[in-house]
Amino acid sequence: MLSSFSVVYRHKPIRVSATAIFFFGFSGAATSPYMSLIGIRELGLSDAVYSVLIFLAAVVNVSASVTAGIIADRLGHFRSPMILAAIFGIIGFGLVYVVPTPVMFAIATLVLIPVFGTINSLIFANIRAVSSGMAVRELMAVNSAVRAILSASWVLVPGIVGALLVEQPSMLPAFLLASLACLVCLLLFVFGLDRSKPVQEGERQHYSFFRSIRQIGSASVLPRLLAISLISAMLHANGTVLPLIVTGKAGGTSADVGVIVGIVAFLEIIFILFWGWVEARTSILFAMVTAALIYCSYLVFLGLADRPMDVYLLTVVAGLGAAGIIAIPITYLQNLIADRAGLGSSLIAVNIFLSGGLASLMFALGTSISDYAGTAIIASIAGAIGVGLLWVLDRTPKLKTEG
Repeated sequence: MLSSFSVVYRHKPIRVSATAIFFFGFSGAATSPYMSLIGIRELGLSDAVYSVLIFLAAVVNVSASVTAGIIADRLGHFRSPMILAAIFGIIGFGLVYVVPTPVMFAIATLVLIPVFGTINSLIFANIRAVSSGMAVRELMAVNSAVRAILSASWVLVPGIVGALLVEQPSMLPAFLLASLACLVCLLLFVFGLDRSKPVQEGERQHYSFFRSIRQIGSASVLPRLLAISLISAMLHANGTVLPLIVTGKAGGTSADVGVIVGIVAFLEIIFILFWGWVEARTSILFAMVTAALIYCSYLVFLGLADRPMDVYLLTVVAGLGAAGIIAIPITYLQNLIADRAGLGSSLIAVNIFLSGGLASLMFALGTSISDYAGTAIIASIAGAIGVGLLWVLDRTPKLKTEG
């Protein structure tokens, strides 16, 4: 598993991308815990307005990610789109800090920060492109290592930022830190990536926008994307019901929630590398199905938990399953449109958007016919349906891809 990081370190474009994704994660981890606090409590937005902003921001992000992927495929490289996205991030986070008004917060949240969010899929697309001559197993290991680095930022940064700002009257300085992290991304892209060598062949410049959209909606891509989204939705559903179950049926406290989430996040970093090892030695399908079924079992037992200790005991299972669901789909989704690194990697953002929407539907359905524990079990059933669909579509050992 340590060899994954050695591969990342040996290849400069991958090393730069891995460093950039840490600071990309830094920006989100520094601000996401305080986004609603600042928008609603400090700037006076209503709950309804804030909810609409967050939903529209998700729509803008997925639209921008797909568009950026298409444009990058046309350009034949990812350096310029990533530079532009980093500039959006610098301005977006910076404006919230410098001009903390409801209007500026809305502009940053709705436009600037979501466009910056395209860096996530662009970085994985860049890694895919510069790794074109790499063995498949090595590419899987690299994706897992880079995703572990992104997870590490979410483990480390919230605590650091919280400690730095504990005595501050406002959490707005977190946006200044995020803006500086975006600046680091910009410097890495400008000075760390080669501007003279395109990462893709020139013939990819001829793909049209609407043809690309049709490719995402094709019969060979969309059903598999839906299957992965059903599986990924379990993570979103867990994020909603876990605090409610721990502080409700299980009889725990909010402190228990924080500790449990922290333990799982730490374990995910280790297990992401483990799944990269498994994926490279078996198949994407086997690893994805196994990880998803492990997480299905976790959600069932979470729904049955009636003591805080029960949930603590489940953290290993949760971390193991979640790590696979987080890391394995990256390579799988890229392979769905294997000849286009930008468009294929944009499916990562599409998956995040779809899985979030599906999780909302699961929560609405679960709470209407059952309690929070029942909702966890319903999310598990939905994930199992995703596993079944994935198995039916890709039951042959070799993953089918869109050519």
